[in-house]
Amino acid sequence: MTEASDHEDEVSPRPRSLAEKLEHLLTVTAPSGQRSPSNEEVATAINIAAGEKTISATYVWQLRTGRKTNPTMRHLEALAQYCGVSPAYFLDEDESRRIDDQLNLLEALKQSDARDIALRSTGLSESSRRALHSMIDQLRKLEGLPDDESGTSP
Repeated sequence: MTEASDHEDEVSPRPRSLAEKLEHLLTVTAPSGQRSPSNEEVATAINIAAGEKTISATYVWQLRTGRKTNPTMRHLEALAQYCGVSPAYFLDEDESRRIDDQLNLLEALKQSDARDIALRSTGLSESSRRALHSMIDQLRKLEGLPDDESGTSP
């Protein structure tokens, strides 16, 4: 098979809009068990951190709903800082997916059972870690969960 035909078999997800990225980021970075912050909460926190009026709650709402799609770099930097990520999250799809993978791992590690499993696997041989991975895959299949966090079905 040629290199070109190898890439044709890969299905890349459609790029997400700024609104989708922002909403996802605000949801995922909210403290565990808490709702996504309101537009007012986001704007207030950004403005306090900047020491000046940088963004309004209305503008945050417009960005979250897709009514505005071309914010200034200053706004993107403020939103990224608020969420604790690089501004590249909003500008580069590959970077946003990489950051999302890291955030998903962090969220999984917040679950005490998942964290305990990860910590207890430290020091195991490579073959034991592969066996553990295989068992987890089988349990996910038994429970009807996707093979991995990318959402592919078993």
